[in-house]
Formats: sequence, C-alpha cells, structure tokens
Amino acid sequence: MNTIHGLYARGQTVWCDNLSRKMIDSGELARLIDLGVVGITSNPTIFMKAITGGDDYDDLLHTVLDEIPDVVTTYERLVLPDIADAADLLRPVYERTDGIDGYVSLEVNPKLAYDTNATIAEARRLFAELDRPNVFIKVPATQDGIPAIETLIGEGINVNVTLIFSVAMYRQVMRAYIEGLKRFDKAGGNLERVASVASFF
Repeated sequence: MNTIHGLYARGQTVWCDNLSRKMIDSGELARLIDLGVVGITSNPTIFMKAITGGDDYDDLLHTVLDEIPDVVTTYERLVLPDIADAADLLRPVYERTDGIDGYVSLEVNPKLAYDTNATIAEARRLFAELDRPNVFIKVPATQDGIPAIETLIGEGINVNVTLIFSVAMYRQVMRAYIEGLKRFDKAGGNLERVASVASFF
C-alpha cells in the first residue's frame, strides 16, 4: 500500500490539480490513477499552461483556427477531448466506488460568474456535450452562481462549487445544494446519481 492508498483507507481522497493531452497520451494519468488518484480538476489557467507549454496541441490548434475564429469555441475544441478522455480513464473508479469518486471537473467560462442564466445554459450544454456521468461542472460561489448551483443540481448535473472564500458563503452553497436535491427528488431523479463538491480557497 502506497501513501495515497493509505490516505484513501483513512477517508481522504487525492485529486490531481492538472490535466493535459500529454498526461493522457503518455500514460501518466493512467499511472496516477493506478497510484490511487481518484479525481482530476481543470480550469482555463491549467489548460493555458498545457497549450502554450509545448507542441502537443499544435496540430489540432491549427486545424481549429482554420475553421473557427471564435476564441471560446476554439478553447472548447482543444480541451473537451481531454476532459472526455480523462473521464473515461476515471470511469472504472467511478463504477467501483458507486459514484463517490472518479470525477473530472470542467469550469464554465469565468466571464459568466455574474450571470446566472448564462452559467446555467453553459453548464447544461457542456454536461450534455461530454455525456459522461463522472463529470463535474465547476460553478463559482458568487451571488449569481448560487441560484445556478441549485438549478443545476435540481436537474441532476454534477457541480463542483469553486471559489468559496467564507463560511457564510459556504452556508449559501449548502442550502443551494440541499434545495437542488429536493427539486431533483421531486422530479423523480435518482439522488444517488447526482454529486457535488465544495472547493474552499
């Protein structure tokens, strides 16, 4: 038993706060999962470093730029395959733990942090496009993000609530999560198949 497995046996899970195409293609991510890592998180900064730090994305980037002038769409065309592949690698962990672990997180566009409806729409779209049960959509704990969290949980969309900076905000996050679960349950949803985490900073 290594240190990560030892932590897991004591109730502490270890996630990797990094993701790149190189990690996936080289087998590094699979190796980390074998070592006991049970989740992956990502954000635009992580992907910026991955995309600009080497040539792993160059061929795809040139292809995408020829087709799409939109920066956001270009970004998604580069990173969504990484999220999907990471989720597939973590799927055995998800299945083995009955949905407790084995997730990969993708963040909604940070520019939407103060727009509830746009956050909801983008989270729905990304979750549907990835079409994997072990994906978290990261939503910031802003005043406009709180109702988005409740709505998304209420629709059975897994949410990683990020950018929590106070206990007071965490209380709002907890209420949004519980109210979302109530809505999902009332709609006939399976509560065992909707998950959420709260990320403190």
